[in-house]
Amino acid sequence: MEERIILGIDPGTTITGYGILKVEKQNLTVLAAGIIDLRKDTTHFLKLKRIFDRTLGLIESYHPDELAIESPFYGKNVQSMLKLGRAQGAAIAAALFREIPIFEYAPRKIKLAITGKGNASKEQVAAMLKNILHFRDVIPQLDASDALAAALCHHYQNRNLTGNSTYKSWKDFVRKNKGRITD
Repeated sequence: MEERIILGIDPGTTITGYGILKVEKQNLTVLAAGIIDLRKDTTHFLKLKRIFDRTLGLIESYHPDELAIESPFYGKNVQSMLKLGRAQGAAIAAALFREIPIFEYAPRKIKLAITGKGNASKEQVAAMLKNILHFRDVIPQLDASDALAAALCHHYQNRNLTGNSTYKSWKDFVRKNKGRITD
C-alpha cells in the first residue's frame, strides 16, 4: 500500500482527542490533531452526538483508510467506564457509517509502542511523538497526542504484520535512531 491515512481517536466524555496521520512509504505526516471539547454539552447523549458528528466530519474531510481507537480501560468507577465505552462507540459508529475498518488498541499497548513503556505518562507519550514525528513543540492537548499515538501504534502494528518493519525490537529502533531520540 503506497499511501494510507489513519484516523486516531482517544475517546473521552469530557474531551475526545483526534489525530490524523498520513503514511507514505517511510514518511509520516500529521495532517491534523486536536480535541472535541464536550464540557459545554449538557447531557451525555448530546456528547455522544457531538463525538459522532465531529468524527464523521473528520472522515469526510480527510478520507482516512482506517480508524485506530483506544479501548476503554477498567478503573475503579464502573459508571465512568460505561460512559467511556459509549463515547468510543459513537466514534466507531461514525467509522462504520462510512465503512472504514476499525482497529482497537489498549492504552498500555499504545504507550508501549510509542515509548517502550506500557506505563508511560501522557507527557512521556507526547514527548516521544515530538521526536518521532518531528514536531518543534509538543502538542498542547494531551488527548490529541494520545489520539496520534493510537494512529502511530496502528501504523507500527500494520507494518509489523506485513513484514515491512526495519526494526527487530525497541532497542534496535533506539540504536538505529540515535540522532532522532533525545532524553
